[in-house]
Amino acid sequence: MINLKDLTIRKAHEALVKGDFTAVELAQAYLSEIEKKNKELNAFLEVYSDVLTQAEAADAKIKAGKATLLTGIPISIKDNILIKGKKVSSASKMLENYTGTYDATVITKLKEEGAVFIGRTNMDEFAMGGSTENSAFGVVKNPYDTARVPGGSSGGAAAAVAADMCLVSLGSDTGGSIRQPASYTNLVGLKPTYGAVSRHGLMAMTSSFDQIGPLTKTVEDAEIVFNAIKGKDIMDATSIDTPTSTELSETKDKKYKIGIPYEFLKEGVDADVLQNFNESIDLLKKHGCEIVDISLPNIRYALGVYYIIVPAEVSSNLARFDGVKYGLHKDGKDLLEDYLLTRQEGFGKEVRRRIMLGTYVLSSGYYDAYYNKAMKVRELLKQDFEKVFSSVDAVLVPTSPMPAFKIGEKSENPLAMYLADIFTVSANITSLPAMSVPAGFVEREGKQLPVGIQFTAPYAEEPTLFALGKLFEGLRS
Repeated sequence: MINLKDLTIRKAHEALVKGDFTAVELAQAYLSEIEKKNKELNAFLEVYSDVLTQAEAADAKIKAGKATLLTGIPISIKDNILIKGKKVSSASKMLENYTGTYDATVITKLKEEGAVFIGRTNMDEFAMGGSTENSAFGVVKNPYDTARVPGGSSGGAAAAVAADMCLVSLGSDTGGSIRQPASYTNLVGLKPTYGAVSRHGLMAMTSSFDQIGPLTKTVEDAEIVFNAIKGKDIMDATSIDTPTSTELSETKDKKYKIGIPYEFLKEGVDADVLQNFNESIDLLKKHGCEIVDISLPNIRYALGVYYIIVPAEVSSNLARFDGVKYGLHKDGKDLLEDYLLTRQEGFGKEVRRRIMLGTYVLSSGYYDAYYNKAMKVRELLKQDFEKVFSSVDAVLVPTSPMPAFKIGEKSENPLAMYLADIFTVSANITSLPAMSVPAGFVEREGKQLPVGIQFTAPYAEEPTLFALGKLFEGLRS
């Protein structure tokens, strides 16, 4: 029997090459876990019918001596990333039966590696939410406590890896949608530098913030997946090339200087989460890292800026879903009523809320007062981080001010839900890379719930994140 709990990409690769098990046997082991667990967790919206066929092709590649680290590795895909010929719905009734007409660039790259796509994972509708309660196809439950959310919007992706229903998931991150669920499920979650991974084939929510990234069990796994999917892409004008760990060789044996915005941590963080964070700092200090207090004077505006710019781009990007070209269509008495009925029935409550908010901040008379002002503060935030990174290697905060909360606890209070993103949104606003790493557990009602810490690095310096993440991972093991 394959020990899925302790399996990593490298361990699986070595076992596949040695012949300890085949890609088909590995895929069957994960399919068996999905069969046992998905009914309760609701992490997968669909398990692909050709998983074993894909695994057979991977076995042939391994047998031919052409395997890469990802050949035969079962990967789940968030339901907003296109695979040609497979359904992709963004967990919305609007696109319930939509089928991808081309492969996203990340999918093309993973196909070249010989990865096995095991299924598409549940999410908040159009990636709007921090709990995966906003899916049109039901709530996802946290494997650590099924009364609680797994975070969001990539909650299905996180639950799938945490419950050993796949080895790796691809998610998307617009304000913390990879890092916050990773924190709630004891995983590593990477939000790459804006542009480091092509967005071609990712359904757009907020085009200037969205990034695709991995959720994995270890930092090395996240690095392996990132190196496979990153790079400039002719199909995405915002994509860039980023250095590899080898090219940034100064990361080896480096003594890191880490900045903590202590002033930002004074309020709103659960006491035991803050205690866990301070213990993580002590651990880093004892092993040679220099910890300094830093000032990010405009970071207190980050959440407000986020919830102006994001709805503005949402209202624009989702205008295309009008019942004419894509997905759901409802007949009214005229064209206008077609639009109104289709969008009313096709979109859920949170999506409609953000469209209305975005339309308002972009409307005549309010554009300057809200949107333009938010864009100015966005520049000030970027300048704050540029200044800080002239003296430190990384910035460290808790990933979330709380552990996973109960299903329904915040669903009627959007502001309380949005506050769960307070430490993650700044990386999207400033285009910087950030990674959540498991930091231990806190107790709620007799259950041990995971918490994470988040490193943010300078622009295009993912290797610094991987080096610090591995260092911290090693200290905790």
